[in-house]
Amino acid sequence: MTAAIEEATVAAISDWIIESALVGIDADRLVKGFCERLNEAGIPVARVHVACSFLHPMFRAFSVTWSSARGVERSRFTHAGGNTSAWLSSPFKALLDENRQEMRFRIYKKEGLNQFPVLQEFREQGYTDYLTCTIPFTWPVEKANDILDGALTSWVTDQAAGFTDAQLAVLRRLLPRLGIGLKTYVRELTTQNVLSAYLGTHAGERVLNGQVKLGDGEEINAAIWFSDLRGSTVSADRMPAADFLLRLNRYFDATAGAVLDHGGEVLRFIGDAVLAIFPIAGPGGAERATRMAVAAARDAVKRIDRENENPPEEDQVPLEFGLGLHVGDVLYGNIGVQERVEFSVIGHTANEVARLQDLSKDLDRTIIASDAFSSLVQTDWESMGSHQLRGVAEPQPVYALRLG
Repeated sequence: MTAAIEEATVAAISDWIIESALVGIDADRLVKGFCERLNEAGIPVARVHVACSFLHPMFRAFSVTWSSARGVERSRFTHAGGNTSAWLSSPFKALLDENRQEMRFRIYKKEGLNQFPVLQEFREQGYTDYLTCTIPFTWPVEKANDILDGALTSWVTDQAAGFTDAQLAVLRRLLPRLGIGLKTYVRELTTQNVLSAYLGTHAGERVLNGQVKLGDGEEINAAIWFSDLRGSTVSADRMPAADFLLRLNRYFDATAGAVLDHGGEVLRFIGDAVLAIFPIAGPGGAERATRMAVAAARDAVKRIDRENENPPEEDQVPLEFGLGLHVGDVLYGNIGVQERVEFSVIGHTANEVARLQDLSKDLDRTIIASDAFSSLVQTDWESMGSHQLRGVAEPQPVYALRLG
């Protein structure tokens, strides 16, 4: 490869990476496009693996693997799944432990085969050369608990004599450019994940789309969910803080988890209460939204029952909760002060659903719904008569959802 071709190659691929990053390419298409362009330029990569850490409540990292035989494959790694045998015996782990930026093993010369089992596997698959290197996103390099703020990459070829020096020189020049594209994607992905985790998926999207000022919002029609953990004050007083937090999270996992799995959106955790909505939009309208809410309510009860069947040793007191279900118009948007806003729903419907949850305690029922809500869902309701809700002028008919 001549110097002129090398410079033209670097320039063309570099331009493509920058243009792709600006328009918002994802990691899958970025890695795939990069590998295809390397091969077109005469750098014969046969398999490439890229792994990046990112912020997410459930996952600590993702990886993209491209190969000429299988195309693109994507994986995610949980916080609990870090120290697998494959990871502990990998060149990636050695690279981080030795604080090196690059390691190369010429497989056709049997380099590293005794040290790293994956290289023996690559040899059996016909690969001849292996390069692994880091692409840091910060300088100096930040690394904690075997997680790099950047990308871990590996580059494999099946070219008979491995990579040439000229091919590796071009690849090394291009890696920082690839890092720019990956860093842009990871930072945007992290922003989306954090907003989704703390605000909810739809609210997070609205904030990213510019709905950030105090008072930004709109009136929507929705089925409203308000659930509360019973006996939490007593539990908080008698339990160590760490055990009570575990109890709260078991309850949230059962209730808020059911909401999310049935298409709802969790807006707030208010102490030990869950405020959620099932927006009324699209096919099915109000009937569909209320059916989804009822399905989530029944599922939450089943999940609570399962939690109570196998409680942790430090918390043998059964979990119990009350739930109010309502439907109506709410103002969906930013509330608070100029310096600190929160995305939520406000209005009389939101107030009344909290009163319905309060009433579930007095009526000794788990799930209480308004007349407006229950009339939209054909299921097994039990009339509980009319009751005065605080802040509502007239007594309101309420219904309990029969369980079992």
